[in-house]
Amino acid sequence: MMQGRGVSRRRSTLRSDLTILGLVGVLLIAALGAGGMSLYQQVYSPSAFVQRYLDLLSAGRAADALRVPGVPLHLATAKDTGIDATASEALLRTAALAPLTDYSIASEKRSGDEYSVKAEYRAGGVRGSTTFRVVQDGWAGVVPNWRFERSPLAEIELTVRGSDSFSVNGFALQRGQVSPQGAEAKPLDPLHLLVFTPGVYSVSVDTAISATPGVRVLADEALARTPVDVQAQPTKKFSVLVQQKVDEFLTACATQEVLLPTACPFGLEVQNRIADGTVPKWSIAQQPVVTIEPDGASWRIPAADAVAHIDVSIKSVFDGSVRKVSEDVPFQVDGTITIQPDGTASIRVGSPDVDTD
Repeated sequence: MMQGRGVSRRRSTLRSDLTILGLVGVLLIAALGAGGMSLYQQVYSPSAFVQRYLDLLSAGRAADALRVPGVPLHLATAKDTGIDATASEALLRTAALAPLTDYSIASEKRSGDEYSVKAEYRAGGVRGSTTFRVVQDGWAGVVPNWRFERSPLAEIELTVRGSDSFSVNGFALQRGQVSPQGAEAKPLDPLHLLVFTPGVYSVSVDTAISATPGVRVLADEALARTPVDVQAQPTKKFSVLVQQKVDEFLTACATQEVLLPTACPFGLEVQNRIADGTVPKWSIAQQPVVTIEPDGASWRIPAADAVAHIDVSIKSVFDGSVRKVSEDVPFQVDGTITIQPDGTASIRVGSPDVDTD
């Protein structure tokens, strides 16, 4: 009997030990599963893939972001992208990136083989959200690789009026650098520029001739085209220069000793003739106050009032009498200003041209 009880006791102890070992095994497997799931979510999931892409943009690593699977766009062969086939890659660089901060993955949803990963962020101080489409791209051993099903690049369709020079997020560009027409680019032809999403892009002009505080746009949708129209305004320095050149032009007109100065906006018509031995003497009694307004790709000088003064002796063809004329002659000045490819300004006052840097 004693031997039977001992065997029974040993069997009971063995069952307890096996139960404990089984429980420990279950807990260990559960812990490994939880750890594996956590590792998957943090490293190998579609959300982790998008997180790494955002990490690269936040760190300003534009070249590395372009190497992320699914990011590069081959525009010559890509179809149904909504992106212009001639779009420039000039802005796909570190110098053109605005800060990307406070970003996180908000959600991940699966639909068949595709995952929709929504990210929230602050780009250049602007809050936004973007949903990325991600699909599996093979395996690396026992873990999946991922790629963007739609490239997260987008396009800014930019029209800059009044300047061939501009900057995007402080990165300086010339129209000819990013237009497929190069130096032959027309001033009002839109410029097609590829950009990363998400990102804020601020377009501004700051030259000796024209300037603008900037237009800011948030690129938050993959393969979307966003039109941006920037109208530069004349700088104070340029306005002073144009006023000076118009004043000089009118003063030069006043040196012509004729009743109707050639190619000038003022003159005096008379039915008689100038007295023998005398010539008309012109002066500018009141210079115009010149303003500059945008005019498409160029500028124009709206009509401004001015006054010339003439002193001349007129001889009557009827009786030969001579009378002295001293009078003010009101007139108006207008003109156009065209910016040349070399950055100089061609100022047309009425019909003649006056060129200046």
